[in-house]
Amino acid sequence: MNPIDALLGIFALGGPVVAILFVMSVLAFGVTLYKLWQFAVSGVGRHRVLSEALEAWDGGDRQRARARLTQSRSYLAPLLGSAMDATEQAGLEGRLDAEAGLALAGLERGFRFLDTVAQLAPLLGLFGTVLGMIEAFQSLQSAGSTVDPSLLAGGIWVALMTTAVGLAVAMPTSMVLAWFESRTARERVFADKALRTVLAPGQPDLAVVGSGNAAPAQSHA
Repeated sequence: MNPIDALLGIFALGGPVVAILFVMSVLAFGVTLYKLWQFAVSGVGRHRVLSEALEAWDGGDRQRARARLTQSRSYLAPLLGSAMDATEQAGLEGRLDAEAGLALAGLERGFRFLDTVAQLAPLLGLFGTVLGMIEAFQSLQSAGSTVDPSLLAGGIWVALMTTAVGLAVAMPTSMVLAWFESRTARERVFADKALRTVLAPGQPDLAVVGSGNAAPAQSHA
């Protein structure tokens, strides 16, 4: 039996619910491939060159910082370049934060769909199981006194198949979404630190200063 015939057989057993779940799984897989490509092209998580540029800028070596920035393939490089070119403009910090948020929103595009698939697939599978159980008990009722246990068992396993398919779609989708969200959360932290480094280079660590060498005040009687 070829794969197409096997797939059509599953659709015939599971009904329209399995067909809907199959379409959802194909769409979720397509969105996952697109997000992987987008993350790779945008340089998500690969900020070695960009970090070197920020380190040089923080140390006062503006020329090296700009040179390293031009070599970075990160999606944040143009934004940080604009920040380096206009660090004295009033209101720059708010605008850069907004632009960074817009860039990160682009990385999060498609997350809502993956979340919808992860939540809706088990419910659709359960809905298909309920419909299958109703059909199985209707067949059992129509059989009258000549009840064949195999008839009920067959109806039950066919009904439970939709729940299994729904879980099979939801679990990997939920795992992929969690991975994407964790990567995006790390990007948000890195983008915020990068912008603060460009806008306020060479600033001391406030936590260290706050716990540092301030001498206690002495009272003089």
